[in-house]
Amino acid sequence: MSSITISLIQASLAWEDKAVNLHYFSEKIAALSGKTQLVILPEMFSTGFSMAPTRLAETMNGDTVAWMKQQAQQHRIILTGSIIIEDGADDSGTPRYYNRLLWVLPNGQTGHYDKRHRFAYAGEDEHYQAGNRRFIASVNGWRINLLICYDLRFPVWARQNATDANIAGEYDLLVYVANWPERRSHAWKTLLQARAIENQCYVAGVNRVGDDGNGIAHSGDSMVIDPLGQVLATAGNVENSITLTLRKEELVDLRNKFPFWKDADSFLLVPNAGPVLR
Repeated sequence: MSSITISLIQASLAWEDKAVNLHYFSEKIAALSGKTQLVILPEMFSTGFSMAPTRLAETMNGDTVAWMKQQAQQHRIILTGSIIIEDGADDSGTPRYYNRLLWVLPNGQTGHYDKRHRFAYAGEDEHYQAGNRRFIASVNGWRINLLICYDLRFPVWARQNATDANIAGEYDLLVYVANWPERRSHAWKTLLQARAIENQCYVAGVNRVGDDGNGIAHSGDSMVIDPLGQVLATAGNVENSITLTLRKEELVDLRNKFPFWKDADSFLLVPNAGPVLR
C-alpha cells in the first residue's frame, strides 16, 4: 500500500507583511526539497490572523496564489495553507472575503476550502464569509480532509461518515491549519488527539509561534497524531519543521483490528441545519 510524506512548517509570522512571510517560507520549503510530498503552512500564513481583509485580501489571481503555484511547481510538491481571499460580492456590490485554504498541485491545479466556523470571539464572523462545504483531496491513494483552526472545536464537521459498511471512512488524514493562541494550548492538543481517535485517522495540526499584531502569544505545538491518538511528532514551541512518512497499511491494519467505524451512526450533514441521522 502507499505511503505519504508530509511536512509541517511552524513559523513566527510577520504581522501583515506578505513579502517577509513569503520569503521566509520560500527558504523553508527549499530546505525540504526532494524530501517530502505535501507541505502544510499555518492559517493566514502570509499575514497572520488579521481582521483587515479590505486592506490585505487578494483574488485567486493574486501574488500569494501565484507564489504557491510557483513553489509547488519548482519543488514538485503539493502546497497547502490558508490566506485572505476576495471572491465575488453581495447584492450591494460589497466584496466577499474568505479565510480560504488552498490546495495547490505541482501542475498548477488548485482546490480550496473556505473556513466553515468563523471565530466570533475575535470578530472573524464580521469580516469573512462562512464556507458551506468540505474539501477532501485525493493523492497517492490517500484521502485528506482539510480544515481550519476553529473548525477543530466542532467535531460534527469533521466526523467520518461511513455510508458503505465495507468502507472505513471518507478520509485517511485530517489536517488543521491554525493560529491557535497559547492560552488555549491544552484544548488544541486535546482536541487534535480526540479527532484522531474518534475518526480513526491520522491528524496533522499546523500552528504558528510568536506574538501577533494584537499581542496574542502562540506556542505552536504543531503535531502529527496516529489513529490511536498517540503523538508521532511535535514541533514544540519554536520555529520548526516536521517531516514524517505515514504508511497506509498501518492505518488499514488498525481499522481492521478495531472496526469501531462499523458501529457509527450514519448521517446526512446539512450546513446550517446540523446532522440528520438516518
